[in-house]
Formats: sequence, C-alpha cells, structure tokens
Amino acid sequence: MADRFLCVSSRRILDLDPAVVRRARSLARKAGRPVVDLARNHTTVSVERATLRLAGLAGADHDNVPWVNHLVDAVRDSVGLEHGVTMPVWDALVRDAAPDLLTLAQKSAAGGVDFRIPEKGAATRARKASRSAVARGIRTIDSQRRQRDRLIKRHGDPARTPWIYLIVATGDIYEDIPQAQEAAREGADVIAVIRSTGQSLLDFVPEGATREGYAGTYATQENFRLMRAALDETSRELGRYIRLTNYASGLCMPEIATLAGLERLDMMLNDSMYGILFRDINPIRTFVDQRFSRQIHARAGIIINTGEDNYLTTADAVEAAHTVTVSQLLNEYFAKEAGLEDWQLGLGHAFEIDPAVPDSFRLELAHALLARQLFPKAPLKWMPPTKHMTGDVFRGYLLDGFFNLVGAMTGQGILLVGMMTEAVVTPWLSDRDLALQNVRYVMDAAGGLVEDFHPPRDGFIQNRARQVLGEAIGLLETILEDTEHGPPLLAAIADGTFGAMRRPATKGKGLDGVFQRADGYDNPAITLLETGETK
Repeated sequence: MADRFLCVSSRRILDLDPAVVRRARSLARKAGRPVVDLARNHTTVSVERATLRLAGLAGADHDNVPWVNHLVDAVRDSVGLEHGVTMPVWDALVRDAAPDLLTLAQKSAAGGVDFRIPEKGAATRARKASRSAVARGIRTIDSQRRQRDRLIKRHGDPARTPWIYLIVATGDIYEDIPQAQEAAREGADVIAVIRSTGQSLLDFVPEGATREGYAGTYATQENFRLMRAALDETSRELGRYIRLTNYASGLCMPEIATLAGLERLDMMLNDSMYGILFRDINPIRTFVDQRFSRQIHARAGIIINTGEDNYLTTADAVEAAHTVTVSQLLNEYFAKEAGLEDWQLGLGHAFEIDPAVPDSFRLELAHALLARQLFPKAPLKWMPPTKHMTGDVFRGYLLDGFFNLVGAMTGQGILLVGMMTEAVVTPWLSDRDLALQNVRYVMDAAGGLVEDFHPPRDGFIQNRARQVLGEAIGLLETILEDTEHGPPLLAAIADGTFGAMRRPATKGKGLDGVFQRADGYDNPAITLLETGETK
C-alpha cells in the first residue's frame, strides 16, 4: 500500500530546489503548530459523543435524537464538559446509577441522574472503567483494519493507478447499493456515497437506514454497514477490493469518523478547513474535531481526501493556485501530527482553470505536477472540472477527457470521474457509464505517459510550478507575520485568505459546543489513539 503511489517520486521533473521545498514545509509547521496546541487544549460535544460511541452507546429515542446526544447534554448541563464526559458517566455507572450505558443515557434524558466530577479513589475507578469500555471500540476498529488487509490480499487491488472514484447519490441507500455495484462492474475502484445536502450542519448523526435525502444519502452507521456489505459481495464477484468513501466533516466529524472505522470504510473526505470556509462552522470547533477524527482515521487505516478543489470554485484557479498549495501543506502537517502516514493523504486539487484562458491545459499540467512532486508518496485526489461546465454536454465530455489526460500524464493516485452533465442534472446511470468509458479510453491509451512526459528545463510548465510554490511560501510568510491576534492561521482565515471566505474564530456554527479542557481532563479514546495501546 505505502509504495503503490510512488509514481514520480524519484524524478525531479520540475527541478524544484529542495531547500525551497523544505522552507515551505517549515513555514506550514510554524503556521499549524499553534492550532494543534489549541486543539490539544479544547474538547467539543462531538469529540465526547464519539468517545461514547466507541464505548458502544448507539441508538436514538422516538424523535430520532441519539442517546449519545442526550447523555453528553445531560453531563454538560450538570457539571460541564471541561473534564470530559467519561469521568462523570462512568462514575455514575460505578455508583450503580444505572446497570449499563444505554440505560444511563435514557435515565439522564429524563433528568434522573446526578452527575459529579469524581475525586481520588472514585476518579481512579471511573477512569479505569471508562478506559476498558472505550478500548473495546478501539479494538473493533483494529479488527476491521485487519479484515480490510485480509480482503485486499484475497481479492487484490486494482491493477493500475489512478484508482477510479465515482459518486453515487440517490438519497435512498437501497437505491444507492445496486448503482454502486453496477459502477464497480463498469470499472470504478472507489464508491463515494455523497451525503445529503445540509447534513454537515446537523449536530447529531441520524440513526438507521435512510430512504430520503436531498442530493445525497444520509451518513449513518447502518447505511455504512449496508453499503460495505454490498461492496464486499461485489469485491468477491470482481476479484478486486472495492473501496467505500463517505464524508467526515461538519459538526459531527469525530462521530462519523468513528462510525467509519467501526464499519470498515476505506476513505473519508476530511479537510482541515472545508467546514470553516464553506459551511461557516466555527474554526476552533473544526480544528479540535478534525484532529480527533484524523487520529481515528490513522488507527483505522483510512485514506483521507482533502478539499482544496473547493477553493477554486469560489476563487480564480490561476490567481489562487498558491492557496491550494498552502492548504495542501497545512493538511499534510495536521494529518501527520495526528498520526496519518503518507499513503493515507489523498490531498485534493482540481482541474478548474477557465478553458478560455490561454495555455489553460499547460497551466493545469504545471499545477498537477507541482502537487505530485511536493507529495510523492501520497495518493493525491484529482478532481474534475465543475466551475466551467456550461451544460453543453459535448464540451463537458471533451473537458473531462482533458482532465483524465492530465491525470494520466502526472501520476495522480485517485481520479474522481467527471460527468458531462455536471451543472445540468444528477447523473443517470447512462451518464456514469459514458464517463467511465472516457476514463478507460484515456487510461488505456495514455496511462503510460507518466513515464515519458518530461517538461523542458526552465520551460513554461517548470517556471509556472516554481512561481506557484514561491507564491505559496510568500503567503505562508505573510500569514506568520500576524501574531497579535492569537494563532496566525486563525487570523488568516478570518481575513478571507482561503476561498475568499472570512471566518473569524469568535463566530460560526457550533461555537457553543467547544470547551477548554480543565486540569484533570480525561479522554481514554485520545489516550489510546496517541499511545497505540489496545486496553
């Protein structure tokens, strides 16, 4: 796994100065470190709910409000969350306030439990009991990772890269399943079940199998289980392991990441700033949640997909190209700090330059090669044109062909299938089939170009790549100049540096669910994830 994406790692095809590359990474670390320190000193309602999910608390009341929400809210209202949820919860269980976690949640929803922050011997007993319960969930994630490894060994991986990534999104999980299986039969290697619009702003995870969703299907544990089981059947049928993707973002990022680990999803969209910029979620809430979610992904062996492509839908893809590079560098730092390895970094970038711009294809090549060379061991997720798709399906099909060609020439690891009906309708099965034919033709005809394509020394492509990297370094230097308003990266986000969105750290959805950790804060999930222990 770790070596399959080393497409061009040994070739310095852009002749980038290694000292300049080291400088870029050093600046990204300096910008990211204060944010990590902030995340280490805070918790959120979703982190605490995810911890309870690891301990086995599931289900919801008759109004579909999850029991994890009830229990975390009861603890918050009673003693606060500054010490974490596990100490007061397992203290109550040890004191026989309820026979089990579910009953405790049900009683707490009715106001029938008195919580406290235990001390001395009571604290030791609560801490030991909570760690034992949470460790069972961590061991389940470990078991699912081993099962994935066994199935990949049994069925095999795709014979070539990039992996072909295709979206299914009907709103009905029982309609998604046959469409996903058919897409795999037609050549897709990764199936992404896109989430229902607006789920990222729900501060709870819906329960059970869902049959209604707008422009997507709700991310739930049962939906994960159903689709994973169906794709396992298809993997046996096709003789190659089919990967499953969903979205660990929004207000419930840690919980969805946890459910993905428990149900053996293989990839998750998980960007450090997407929720801040495009969903107006509070920056501190997002950075705390994303660190925990990435620790889960690291443990589960899940590949993350980051969202830099979204910047280019709100900003110009040529003028803002360096902001994509800066975000990739930051995403790399945050991911590795949380324990992810290079092979798990599906860093995002996109084919979004206006086709009317002179030399647009050469510019796209330069940007794609820059990402490929900066992150040679990472899969990279190459995203198709969306912003400049006009509804002319013939033009769109040609643009997607150009996009596929860039992917072939630059050794991308994960290629999202472009749809000629983008911006017209939700794709039909026939649209997906035509799109997959486009990918297959280009990859069969030109997939080997990654071995042959070498832009001229000091030519247009090399110079453009160096220019973008230089501008990225300049932006990081500018970001680090502002040290008067807390972490410089938060100040830059507030100023609209990324995606032209201004998001101050004192505002945004979910801020009321953020808590500064007190002395004595305890979270056995974080301890187990950081130490690698199993009990």
